[in-house]
Amino acid sequence: MPFDGNLVFMILVFAAVFAAAQGLIGLVAVATQKRRVNQRLKMADKVDGISALVVELRKQRGLTAAGGRAERLRWLSDMIIASGLVYDQRKWLTYVAGAALTGAAALLMLTKQPILALAGLVLGGAVAPLMFLKFKAGRRAAALGHQLPQALEVIIRSLEAGHPVPTAIALVGREMVDPIGSEFGMAADEIAYGATLEQAVERMSERCQHPDVDLFAATVRLQERTGGNLTGLLKLNASTVRERHKMRLKIKAASSEGRASALILTLAPFIALGFIMISSPNFYGDVIHEPFVQMGLGVLGFWMFLGNLVMRRMIDMRL
Repeated sequence: MPFDGNLVFMILVFAAVFAAAQGLIGLVAVATQKRRVNQRLKMADKVDGISALVVELRKQRGLTAAGGRAERLRWLSDMIIASGLVYDQRKWLTYVAGAALTGAAALLMLTKQPILALAGLVLGGAVAPLMFLKFKAGRRAAALGHQLPQALEVIIRSLEAGHPVPTAIALVGREMVDPIGSEFGMAADEIAYGATLEQAVERMSERCQHPDVDLFAATVRLQERTGGNLTGLLKLNASTVRERHKMRLKIKAASSEGRASALILTLAPFIALGFIMISSPNFYGDVIHEPFVQMGLGVLGFWMFLGNLVMRRMIDMRL
């Protein structure tokens, strides 16, 4: 076989470009990581005093100035707090109104029926924002579960060095990024503001709404009331959290086939309908106004909804 110099040159060029791209991505990732500061530290530079910082952080999380939750629509308040988003009522109402009008206009343009525009109004103004909040809360909960063992290790090493517990908690707030950094930082600020360690950790557990954080809060509460070696308890706590995280990953891997099947079975009818509407618009266009066809499509949509509920129930494994 004759030697092909051009092929070797192209391979070397590809290898050089690939290595350069990998190096550039690594440099950007490291620089970004070094610049990341949690939200609580950014806010601390803008306000004066612990009291103003505590009140402002509580307002940003959707809490009252005293640290309580809104009594009306408690489930919505819990979802806003769990999402970790900066709460600004005026901006949020503007976004919801814009999403509602966009949904209504989109359905009106597609269907030419004003009645269905009301459905778009509901989807854009209620369903879409709630799904977004649920998505953000889920991502934040996953990040909290991943970061908590590292935060516990920081506290353990700080306690072993002879620091008091509030100092160890404040160290996590300074050294770690969001979401765990701001949560522990808020707990440290509340302790400095006058709350007891048990109260500050309990409020952090209520904000996070995560089982692993609840376990940490229960550990601190137990040690505060009965005494004992907090360092040893936290080491056991960190080990338990890591094992639970591993088990969640195993469950996710075990249910991956079911989740993929559910996604394919859900998207396939809509993809097929899209191809049919593009290739042959009159296939459904000539009969879409028939009551029997509309009733049949409605029954099929409801049946698909029930199937998704069943599949979700089958793959929704919680630890």
